[in-house]
Amino acid sequence: MADDLLVTHEGAVRVLTLNRPDKLNALNPALHEALAGAFAAIEADETVRAVLLTGAGRGFCAGADLGQNLGGEMRDLGASIDAHYNPLVRRMRGLGKPVVAAVNGVAAGAGANLALAADIVLACDSATFTQAFVRIGLMPDAGGTFFLPHLVGDARARGLAMLGETVTAREAAAMGMIWRCLPDVGFAEAALALAATLAAKPAQAIAAMKVAFNAAFTNGLDAQLDLERDLQRGLGRTADFAEGVRAFAEKRPARFNGGS
Repeated sequence: MADDLLVTHEGAVRVLTLNRPDKLNALNPALHEALAGAFAAIEADETVRAVLLTGAGRGFCAGADLGQNLGGEMRDLGASIDAHYNPLVRRMRGLGKPVVAAVNGVAAGAGANLALAADIVLACDSATFTQAFVRIGLMPDAGGTFFLPHLVGDARARGLAMLGETVTAREAAAMGMIWRCLPDVGFAEAALALAATLAAKPAQAIAAMKVAFNAAFTNGLDAQLDLERDLQRGLGRTADFAEGVRAFAEKRPARFNGGS
């Protein structure tokens, strides 16, 4: 199980590498369990200030491992979603630390939506995104029907899901699906550098942003304004805010340590 997910430490960045390259890092129960354990550890470790999720080999993640469905019998896919996919997406979105997805190749089906569950998505030039569900008689899951309309609009979301067409990383960036497309050469280093940049930001401010952006999907304007007020009130009492103001006055870079 441990071999299915490589966990490394780069300063304050925890790097999670899906490690089933012969299967394009397709998700199976063992990999799901490893991810659940890794995110639980990240939640409990105050030294981790950012997460980088990527894949080994030529793929990011090909979605569910269909090899486990070849026995001919009907399976309760809802049970699998309840047990694995939904908790993972909720954990990534609810984590009080920024999650960067570095899409280094194929991102298909639930693998594509796993990437979209991150806070910031980077992709290399050769990466692709496919809502492949319709090709096997299914609909998008792992948050796909939620993320896509919010990211690319209803018309594009329906087209991507119903046609199952593959889009390039550049097309994904142009339609607002991802943050940025980067060259293949040096991609891993650039992704780690971005995660390290996030790790150096004020941790409580980043956590508050995640709370606010998550709430914005369902809040009306009045409720969102109130939430901003409440979160900002708390941030105004932190050591990081005091440091930021001092650094501004002294015309130097701020040194945030996550202090409350």
